[in-house]
Amino acid sequence: MDGVLSQEEITALLQNGMDTAGGASGSAASASEEVSADERDTIGEIANISMGTAATTLFSLVNHKVDISTPVVAMATWEDIVSQYERPCVFIRIAYTVGLDGSNLLVLKEQDVKVITDLMMGGDGTNIDVELGEMHLSAISEAMNQMMGSAATSLSSMLNKVIDISPPEANLIDMTDSLDEKEIDEFLTGSFIKISFKMEIGDLVDSTIMQLYPISFAKEMCECIKTNMTKDMEENVTPPPAVPQSSPQPQQQAAPTQQPMMQQQPMMQQPMMMQQPMMMQQPMMQQPVNVQQAQFQSFSGDFNPAIFQKENIDLIMDVPLEVTVELGRTTKSIQEILDFAPGTIIELDKIAGEPIDVLVNGKYVAKGEVVVIEESFGVRITEIIK
Repeated sequence: MDGVLSQEEITALLQNGMDTAGGASGSAASASEEVSADERDTIGEIANISMGTAATTLFSLVNHKVDISTPVVAMATWEDIVSQYERPCVFIRIAYTVGLDGSNLLVLKEQDVKVITDLMMGGDGTNIDVELGEMHLSAISEAMNQMMGSAATSLSSMLNKVIDISPPEANLIDMTDSLDEKEIDEFLTGSFIKISFKMEIGDLVDSTIMQLYPISFAKEMCECIKTNMTKDMEENVTPPPAVPQSSPQPQQQAAPTQQPMMQQQPMMQQPMMMQQPMMMQQPMMQQPVNVQQAQFQSFSGDFNPAIFQKENIDLIMDVPLEVTVELGRTTKSIQEILDFAPGTIIELDKIAGEPIDVLVNGKYVAKGEVVVIEESFGVRITEIIK
């Protein structure tokens, strides 16, 4: 009929579309029901604190300002990651060895890894036209080892127990052809938790990174947080003070007994006040003290310290002293020092042929000139500084 669909065909297509949409929404709903809203909030707080500590560590490695935004927690499947994230990308597996049983994946874009590794190697972050190789993967693994190690320390404080990780493993994956199912088998089937962060490194990186948690591992962390909070609440709750039970009759008897005691107190103080002036008269009767001026024996004029000099200096003859030969000095800024590389020439404040300085324990004692003794350098003393 010239390509025109009949009413029966249109109805069948609409029915199939509704069934497909219903099945997709049902699977998404079942996935979202696996993690409650409170658990999502707990996971987001854990990720926020951990990545905040990791950002501080990354700043010390790349020497650039690092900003990581508040995490966004959502449920996802492997198909979602493949369709939404740029390919190829770098997968970094972080396995927990102490305190927690499980692992998670950190996903970074290939270009971001090149920028970070170039900054770590002393570059300016613009040398990203090279192919990502083993050197880049090794450098990013070391960076993640320090970052996630500091994050594990923060996690230890939150969970109130020791948390440790194994050295992270970085791999370049295109998500389609080079998948190692043994490494990411817990993410290939079913749903998992996806935590997205926006990462900025100066003006060089403005990107998104992801952290993937298996649901069982995320629930274990939430359970540890819940247990720790319950324990703290139990320790902080103090029982109310016990109120002594007493009948009105003893209270009525206690009131009259206190009144005579108050009346007797001034009477007991009167004899003490009468004796006080008599006691103060005793210190005035003191024995006279014989005080004399101190006298010291004067030294005779024939004292010669040279007699004792040799004997005294022999006591320290074996004391080692550090002798330093200083060819020259100069002053450089931190930026200039960071620009040092093999082949850099540093100009000193001395002219060629000028005597060099000899210092003993940092004190300037002599001048000299450089000589060569067989294959070693030496210094010939030319002047002693008094």
